[in-house]
Amino acid sequence: MSTSGTKPSQRRRGADLEAALLDATWSELVDTGFAKLTMESVAARAKTGIAVLYRRWANKDELVLAALQHYRDSHPVDLPDTGSLRGDLLAALTGMGQERASFFTTAVTAGLSGLLAGSGLSPAEVRERIFGQHVADRVRTLYERAESRGEIDLKRTPPAVLDMPYDLVRHDLFMRLAPVPTARIRSIVDDLFLPLVER
Repeated sequence: MSTSGTKPSQRRRGADLEAALLDATWSELVDTGFAKLTMESVAARAKTGIAVLYRRWANKDELVLAALQHYRDSHPVDLPDTGSLRGDLLAALTGMGQERASFFTTAVTAGLSGLLAGSGLSPAEVRERIFGQHVADRVRTLYERAESRGEIDLKRTPPAVLDMPYDLVRHDLFMRLAPVPTARIRSIVDDLFLPLVER
């Protein structure tokens, strides 16, 4: 019988264990970069054996992709509901251009450091794995709200126009590897996007 008054440590299992492994991978990716990250270094940071990682992910590339997806899901950017299309877009793009800057920088740096070559995926395929339908559904919700208020006609608006504000912010994040200035976001919304959809 223990008299120390402390509870014995509980072994992590299932989803808790997987989240801990992916959190450790993200921390290792931020601290050391993709090139220096190894399955061994992640296992050491997570205080577990390397076999635990290999039972879930075949290699470092799959592990890093899973960690990027996990970070995205566990650190969501709020979907704004300001009452207007302009307000929603300004808020959403500001959140994306500022709150997601460190995430985007880490993801891009990983890609440039060897993730693309090692995984055999194209930049478009990596983008789809990291963002994919998750982001598309959130963007669609924002536009559907605007349509219900009579601000936009989705049937008459080309998909390329709807994608444009987000594509431009992603482009700026890629080129700057830093938060996108507020003035730039306002220009994307007011000077480029709204004149097209209002027409």
